[in-house]
Amino acid sequence: MSERFFRVALAGNPNCGKTTLLNLLTGAHQHVGNYPGVTVEKKTGAFYCHGAKIELIDLPGVYSLSSSSPEERVAQRELLENPPDLIMNVLDSSMAERGLYLSIQLAGLELPMLVVLNIFDEAEKNGLKFDLDNFAKLLRCRVVTAAAAHGQGAAEVRRAMMDILEGRTESRPGHVGWHGDLEKSMEEVRKMLDAPGAPVPDYPHAFLAEKLLEWGPVIRNEVAAIPGGSRLLADIEPIRAAYKQHTGVDIETALPENRYAHVSGICRETIHRLPKANRQQISDMIDRVATHPVLGIPVFLFLMFIIFKLTFAVGDPLAEVLESCFGLLGKGVSAVWPAGHAVWLHDLITDGIIAGVGGVLVFLPNILMLFLAIAVLEGTGYMARAAFIMDQLMHRFGLHGKSFIPMLIGFGCTVPAIMATRTIESKRDRLTTIMVLPLMSCGARLPIYSLLIPVFFPVRYQAPVLWLIYLIGILLAVGGARILKSTLFKGEDEIFIMELPPYRLPTLRTILIHMWERAVLYLKKAGTVILFASILLWLAGNYPRPETLSRDYEGEIASVAAMTVLPESTRSARIEQLRAARYMEISRTTIMGRAGRALAVVMKPAGFDWRTSSSLIGAAAGKELFVSQLGIIFASDGNVTLDQLRASLRKAYTPLQGFCIMLFCLVTLPCAATFAIVGKETGSWGLAILQAAGLTVLAWVLTAAVYQLGSLIL
Repeated sequence: MSERFFRVALAGNPNCGKTTLLNLLTGAHQHVGNYPGVTVEKKTGAFYCHGAKIELIDLPGVYSLSSSSPEERVAQRELLENPPDLIMNVLDSSMAERGLYLSIQLAGLELPMLVVLNIFDEAEKNGLKFDLDNFAKLLRCRVVTAAAAHGQGAAEVRRAMMDILEGRTESRPGHVGWHGDLEKSMEEVRKMLDAPGAPVPDYPHAFLAEKLLEWGPVIRNEVAAIPGGSRLLADIEPIRAAYKQHTGVDIETALPENRYAHVSGICRETIHRLPKANRQQISDMIDRVATHPVLGIPVFLFLMFIIFKLTFAVGDPLAEVLESCFGLLGKGVSAVWPAGHAVWLHDLITDGIIAGVGGVLVFLPNILMLFLAIAVLEGTGYMARAAFIMDQLMHRFGLHGKSFIPMLIGFGCTVPAIMATRTIESKRDRLTTIMVLPLMSCGARLPIYSLLIPVFFPVRYQAPVLWLIYLIGILLAVGGARILKSTLFKGEDEIFIMELPPYRLPTLRTILIHMWERAVLYLKKAGTVILFASILLWLAGNYPRPETLSRDYEGEIASVAAMTVLPESTRSARIEQLRAARYMEISRTTIMGRAGRALAVVMKPAGFDWRTSSSLIGAAAGKELFVSQLGIIFASDGNVTLDQLRASLRKAYTPLQGFCIMLFCLVTLPCAATFAIVGKETGSWGLAILQAAGLTVLAWVLTAAVYQLGSLIL
């Protein structure tokens, strides 16, 4: 027998707790991707209940099905083209009236629906009392309560869901009632749609009638594309005109007004507010400081500083543990490898793969700490406040307030950050944001900072230096936006409107799932792109080799090692010098060595030598590969562990050079994936090339200026 299978769509407003409920019901059994053809995130999960497999589809958070945004169009398309077996409509109980507007529209789809009053504990604390029986009666569907953030209500949700799916409970609400003139117009359109052979898509006719009277562009275009559809639309237009003639109101205005009236009636009958001695909300108290016009930005900058402090204070000890594991792995391979057999393969594994990939993976704890802190700020609701307080400042530099959210996402990865700009309606603002987004320090740059900052700066300065690097990126981004809005993308700024959700404590489960998703993505990248690139970089850095060397380095190394009369430190230092000299001679003939030396001529004014210059070549594919290439180069000198690599860097470069390396990597051209997505999202490869070239030139000019000025001062 085949197993029973049901699809359940989670629909609701943003910040209503849909994703938290998905996490509660499915655990970690989730998949995140994008809807076909668009960059709106699609999250699904599956679990078993009463012997049936349930697939949950977390629709984008929307306020209505009006198709005015990419998220609304995606939600509407998913519900119409792939009708689920059940709609799980999640409402924020503390703001149920706002969520019910969407509920009324979902009811018109004539699909089974379960209403989940989520965050119910918070609503009760705020003095709200629900008449749940009457609430369910007026909505004509099953209603349950939950507090998903605290793990409450999962059993009730599952039980109600299975009662509906297995037919024990009827919960198919149907469309709302319309007042006289609207109902008459609806009936006329429904008769047209019910006629045999009517040129309409296979959607519920009640919903179609609603959308066609509302003149919704998506549905209207679908009908127009069907043979005979244009004639149908022409026949509907007189009905719309007649309604306005009789009532004096456009029907596209009357329809939402009727829905709001229906929502207001439901709330008046079923939701009561209990008197409370002190109704001042904690959110309001916090917002007096967090969104203060003067204090708001310093608070944000201070929180970012704390995040960077956490990145080093907690991430570095864990990174050292990982580094020890890779060090033991390299020694283990050398210990079991037969002496003199396939030396090139041994070097590839130890110096190329372990030193290259391991040199990137050891910084996974630092990256996870950064994502942990950002997940906490998002989960508490603070990030929305950050966008709000930054809006006024960003407008001065030509950026839209909505640009701040993609810029925050850019701290993780520039590719999804560019995709997130689709929420910006103005094309000029969207293009401006895309062009400056690579200046936000993505997670791929963090391994560079995590490697170099502890090398050149004492512990007390590490967090401030990292904070300064991120701040420089932000300042360059807003400065670049000002220039772009004054030249390429001139135009009027649009008004920024954003909802501020109440502050909430994020659940440990949600945070851990967020970190797990990031860790998996990072590990996948390390096991594929970085692994492949590390092998290529090692080959380019070691071949072709000279036929003969000017000295017998191996013999000299063996002789020094046998000089037991010398102190251990002296022998180690001489052996290290011989290995470095050997690699320097070999590198002169290798592909990477030649390329690095050629590039070093250009990069010398910025403080780079051939080793750091050659590392920039690999970083064009992914910024993490800069660390990987440095690890490969210095591993070839006989330095394998992170401590040895940092010691070699400390000897080879000054703190000024270390800072300039980080500065150049911050500003220079984005990785290959970002270049590709910029070309795709802007629809112009010319803009992608302009961005890459402009950032590279800016990086060189800025870094060279800092290095030359710093050299004069120091």
